[in-house]
Amino acid sequence: MKDLQPIQLEGIKENEPIVIAGPCSAETEEQVLDTAAQLASYGIKIFRAGIWKPRTKPGGFEGVGAPGLEWLKKVKQQTGMYTATEVATREHVRQALDAGVDILWIGARTSANPFAMQEIADTLAEAAVDIPVLVKNPVNPDLELWIGALQRIYNAGIRRLGAIHRGFSTYGKHLYRNVPQWHIPIELRLRYPNMPIFCDPSHIGGKRELVAPLSQQAYDMGFNGLIIESHNCPDCAWSDASQQVTPEILNFILHTLVIRDSHQSTENLTLLRQQIDQVDNEILEALSKRMRISREIGQYKKEHRMPVLQANRYNDVIRTRVKLGEEMAMSTEFLKSILLAIHEESVRQQIEVLNDRAR
Repeated sequence: MKDLQPIQLEGIKENEPIVIAGPCSAETEEQVLDTAAQLASYGIKIFRAGIWKPRTKPGGFEGVGAPGLEWLKKVKQQTGMYTATEVATREHVRQALDAGVDILWIGARTSANPFAMQEIADTLAEAAVDIPVLVKNPVNPDLELWIGALQRIYNAGIRRLGAIHRGFSTYGKHLYRNVPQWHIPIELRLRYPNMPIFCDPSHIGGKRELVAPLSQQAYDMGFNGLIIESHNCPDCAWSDASQQVTPEILNFILHTLVIRDSHQSTENLTLLRQQIDQVDNEILEALSKRMRISREIGQYKKEHRMPVLQANRYNDVIRTRVKLGEEMAMSTEFLKSILLAIHEESVRQQIEVLNDRAR
């Protein structure tokens, strides 16, 4: 994928970050046109709206379907904005192209399915269109699956091809709706330096208050643009209400973001440091999970009248973990100091649980 072209559209300055904004779902004609008019007044050039909405469970709002494409036509006529929507099937692609949609994106559930991706690619090849296509990362953190999805669209003749980083699904409670795992899009950038990458802070964060910091982090990493959910009345939204912002708030966010100059001599070092930051965050999340388990163990010991300190168990842990760490090229002293600190904090967590129960 060496001959990819910039996702350049008339009226959008070259080499400036591209912002795509609009509601999660097209709900009504009035909602779509009002939101678009507000966004256009703040200088947004590309309007997004979900026409077909994949839902985890049946019974939820699955989008207005093809009638919403007529609303996107009116957006173009009334505001001059470009339009973008998600496609997941052959028929979606055909209908979106017939309606004159300017940019297509492919969602995380679809990009995880090679059969669906090939169907979309075949439809684009048959249409022989020159249209920007953006592919979101799959729901699971699999870089090769993401690259495979991009390659299928590339093989269909699409050269204005880009990626959208929307985070990865995970089990359990986390700060984010979809954990960023920034090292994965960073690795994509290292493999394909000319691949435009957009960030979707709305789906990564899942909360509107996280849109700004995540957007800044994406800009700091040199992402090429943002795709953000913006609704004229977010609290009334029919889908993903908590992660959408008003056009006014979006305008404020965009004007507070800092776009930093990047120099080639330090670019690789910056990317490596960003990977370090991501790994550190993952270590902290793993330690937090370990301490939650330690508290559960403390409760079990309390209920069964067991002592907190069990020397044999501790010795076994130290011996096996040190051996494993040594095989990973870490020093014995470093491993022992880290494991001792973790053990001491685990004991403290268990004792805290016992004391809470004793009150």
